[in-house]
This record gives sequence, structure tokens and C-alpha cells, in this order.
Amino acid sequence: MSLFSLIAVFLIEQFKPLDYRRIVAEPLGLWAGFVESKLNAGSRHHGVAAWLIAVLLPVVLVGLLYVLLYSLNPLLGWLLNVGVLYLTMGFRQFSHHYTEIQLALRLGDLERARQLLADWQGIATQGLSARDVSRLSIEGALGASHRHVFAVLLWFILLPGPCGALLYRLALIVRDRWTADASTAHNEFPIFSRQAFGIIDWLPLRTTAAAFAVVGDFEDAVHCWRTQPALWPDRDLGIVLASGAGALGVQLGGSVIEEGEVSDRAELGIGDPADVDFMQSAVGLVWRATVLWMLLLFLLGLASLAG
Repeated sequence: MSLFSLIAVFLIEQFKPLDYRRIVAEPLGLWAGFVESKLNAGSRHHGVAAWLIAVLLPVVLVGLLYVLLYSLNPLLGWLLNVGVLYLTMGFRQFSHHYTEIQLALRLGDLERARQLLADWQGIATQGLSARDVSRLSIEGALGASHRHVFAVLLWFILLPGPCGALLYRLALIVRDRWTADASTAHNEFPIFSRQAFGIIDWLPLRTTAAAFAVVGDFEDAVHCWRTQPALWPDRDLGIVLASGAGALGVQLGGSVIEEGEVSDRAELGIGDPADVDFMQSAVGLVWRATVLWMLLLFLLGLASLAG
């Protein structure tokens, strides 16, 4: 059922792309903000209670709904799987921006490529070179493929029905919302949300990095994975970026010029500087990793049937 649910979601997404920000991110962000506004008393234990309500309660309710629907008719349970997966994962959350940037660079329209990157990632892009835009786009695509595809997929497999997919998406949105909220900047309320998401994302980060290594340059990917993530600002996401850069044989990270100022960043990867050709190679890497996941799911399904 998992494999068929994923195939259905991939097909639906191609014909009806989801406006993720408007339909998913903003409503769930409002939900996280509402819970925070009611329970934020500044202490860690209030943060624990709020997380249980904001994340665990919806997951449990959806799980109960799945059990009820599946008991009535397995097809109803499958439809719930497809619906939740469609809302919580998908390539279209980042592929449209990425493709448009790649096209603009190939046409030599650097200004449009900068604007598209700014719209996608919400960063200042004035003064960025074509190589900088390519580098930041590849980093964004590798990170987004983990957050919107591979991590959701793993948790969908690990927990029954759509519970895992919803758990990952809610935990990420709640962590980001509570960490970014000015009212929680100087208290302990968001600590548990960060810790909980770190635990939830621990295994997916490493499975994504392993998938990139298997379908790319394995030796360089593993070397970069072992030696470089500790220097990246977000060490956890640095695992995925370092492995992906090593698998591609491209240099990511490094300094970029933002609004006339040099921003120093750690270097990731081994090989040639990023350019528009490596952007296409990154697309191939992500798709090969996706095929690997689908193959593993297919083999697990066969093993289950044989058992």
C-alpha cells in the first residue's frame, strides 16, 4: 500500500501541483502560533506540553481516523494515505523554482535568476554571481529534497498509515515557528521542539545522505559526510549537503557576496565549482535516490507478500 500511495502522489503532483505555502505551511504555522500563544509561559515544561498538543495530538487523531477508515474499507485508508502524503511531501515544493533558475542562468539572465532565488529562499541576492546562484540553488534543492521527500517518505514507512508523514511535517513547522518567534527568543519554551525534531530527523538525515552516496560518488560522499558537516551552521542539514556535494563532485558552501558584503561559510564537497551544469547533475542525483527508495519499497513489499 505504501508504494502505491507514493506512486499516486507523484502522479497527482505532476497534474495538480500543490500551493504548499498557502495550503499547508501557513495554516499549520497559524496552528503552531495559536498553541504557543495559549501555553507559552517561558518554561521548558510548558514547551513540552505545547508540543504534545501541537504535534502529537493531531498525529494520534489522524492515526485513529486511519484505523477507522481502514476497518470500514482498506480503500478508504489508502485514500487518506494519499491525501496526507500529497499535503506533506512532494518535488514541486522546490522543483519549480529550481527549474526556473536553471533556465534563467542558461539564457544568461542573471538578474532574473537572482530574483527567482530570492523569491524561493527569502535571502538577499544582490551581487551574487552566476556561480553563487548555482551553488545556493543546489544547496537549497538538496536540503528541500530531504525535507520534502526523503524524510517524509522514511517516516511514512516507519509509522502506520499517514502518521509518520504528518509527524515529520508538523514537528518541522512547529520547531521553525517557535524558534523564529520573537516572544520565545529569550526563554526555554522552544527548547523541546528543537530537541524533539532533532531526534525525529536523526535517522532521515543519515538515510538521505546514504542514498546520495549510493547513487553518486560513494567514496567522496562518505569522506565529505564524515569530515565536513561539523563546520556547517546547521550541522544536521550539513550531513545531507556534504554527502550530496561529495556524490556530485562539486564544491558547495564557501563565501558569497550578499549586498556588497562577503558572507563566510564553510566549504562542502570535493571537485569543481558549482555552475548551471551541476544544477542538472543535482536533479539526476535526487531522481536516482528517489528510484532507489522506490526499489527498496518494492522489495520490502515482495518480502512482505512472501512472508
